[in-house]
Amino acid sequence: MATPSAAAAPTARSILITGCSSGIGHACAHGLAARGWKVIASARQAEDVAGLQREGLTAVQLDLRDPASIQAGLEAALAHTGGRLDALFNNGAYGQPGAVEDLSRAVLQAQFETNLFGWHDLTRRVIPLMRAQGHGRIVQNSSVLGLVALPYRGAYVASKFALEGLTDTLRLELAGSGIHVSLIEPGPILSRFRENGYAVYLRTIDATASVHQATYRRMEARLKTAGPAQPFTLPPEAVLKKLVHALESPRPRARYYVTVPTHLMGSLKRLLGTRALDWALKRISRGGRG
Repeated sequence: MATPSAAAAPTARSILITGCSSGIGHACAHGLAARGWKVIASARQAEDVAGLQREGLTAVQLDLRDPASIQAGLEAALAHTGGRLDALFNNGAYGQPGAVEDLSRAVLQAQFETNLFGWHDLTRRVIPLMRAQGHGRIVQNSSVLGLVALPYRGAYVASKFALEGLTDTLRLELAGSGIHVSLIEPGPILSRFRENGYAVYLRTIDATASVHQATYRRMEARLKTAGPAQPFTLPPEAVLKKLVHALESPRPRARYYVTVPTHLMGSLKRLLGTRALDWALKRISRGGRG
């Protein structure tokens, strides 16, 4: 007869998080681990995986651009959880700057490979596991730019608009399955997002050959700014607070707004017509956010 001390401890809830090398993913991985979750943090680069492991997290390598890496990363994650997965937080993404007319097909495709297609691939592989369990949580980290568009962010905006539509459809299709689907929509968050965007901009956009050259110069200054470049920027822990509710509440919301700009943009989109909204967004962009 088992004594209380010999009784099996309850199994910790498990979650796979993508894009944990820095910023939101990094903060959420540590925050959920502190709450008792079995966190499997993933990153694209092997050195980032090693860094996460040194910090005490269970980590696997997973490149959202590569289906084989997605499959291998998921299998490695499940090896740590006994084949179960209670939640998935899709977070790994980057922002491709540039005017729409300066985006080549290859550049736009690369943005979608990471920000949408990779998330979709991983999510499809996870859903059968959650169906078999009878429960699960899928949380997608979208953006205020999944609600409204701003100039010179067309690739990122397009990927997030597509993510919002695909996720809304998925939520409807999974109703009654025990699998809950939520979107988190952050505004400006302190992270390496601008730094990473600037690096990809330098590789993909020929500013000197563009009619938008003058605007690009101003945009470059913003992308190179250290620390918060916009008002109301919050630390990544602000996203963690919403993620905890999406994962642990018996009635998770379909959408979670994070930061004042997201609440403002959401309200403007509901209240204004297209022409008035365009006017407001262009003024915001000219105010240093373009």
